[in-house]
Amino acid sequence: MSGKAIKIVAAAVFFVAFLAVATPSQAQQPRPAILDQVSVTQNLNAQIPPDLVFHDENGKNIRLGDLFGQKPIVLSLVYFNCPGLCMEVLDGELRTMRSVPLDLGKDYEAITVSFEPTDTPAAAKAKRDVYLGQYGRSDAGESWHFLTGNQKSIDALTKAVGFHYVYDSKNKQYAHPAAIMVLTPQGRISRYFYGTVYPARDLQAGLIAASQGKMGSVLDSAIVYCYRYDPFSGKYGMVVMNIIRAGAGLTLLALGSFMFVMFRRDLKVHVEPPVAGAKLR
Repeated sequence: MSGKAIKIVAAAVFFVAFLAVATPSQAQQPRPAILDQVSVTQNLNAQIPPDLVFHDENGKNIRLGDLFGQKPIVLSLVYFNCPGLCMEVLDGELRTMRSVPLDLGKDYEAITVSFEPTDTPAAAKAKRDVYLGQYGRSDAGESWHFLTGNQKSIDALTKAVGFHYVYDSKNKQYAHPAAIMVLTPQGRISRYFYGTVYPARDLQAGLIAASQGKMGSVLDSAIVYCYRYDPFSGKYGMVVMNIIRAGAGLTLLALGSFMFVMFRRDLKVHVEPPVAGAKLR
């Protein structure tokens, strides 16, 4: 490894390490008051109102009850122009759905509903196409539904599942929790999963239990919030700052591993004895 390369890598390591630990005052800012209105109430066994009307990806009206009846359902609540955590929720949901041996469409359904009333069916269709494409199983068909609706339907749904969020008009963003729910085929809430990482074994067990009409137990989990960078105050929200620091830490680990391997290789080259019979120059 050349001296120049060592200097470049060392500089990169220093920068990432600085990013990982920098601005502790931002990361440790007092909890924003707006988050007092953000929570998840675990309404286990509560019935999702089947008569709530939303719009499907083509703009057609659809009753939630029309999606009930045959299979358990993974329900997620997001908004489509979310600057951060909503996509982490969907990405985590996708990773887990790809990891479980159960098949979307054959064994269960998925419903993603936007709680932003201005989101359009076109935006819903764009998200559906991306995530169904990444899911990659041809038999999934139309089994992951991305829905939009008016404020009345959104309020009724979020109240039923205990999803409490608030709009920050000053910064034009939502503060909301990260969670997905598993419903029974009849639309009753069977289990909650918090955060953006959902263990495949747990989700599979939750889907199987929900298919049999069984309810999970109340979980005591820390709520993950979505509250992004505020350009006016120059502060990061809790989740975004943690994501940045976690990413920096992973990058630091990768760079450190690279340097370790390169140094070992160079050391091996320098200390290996000459091969017997080889001529020295």
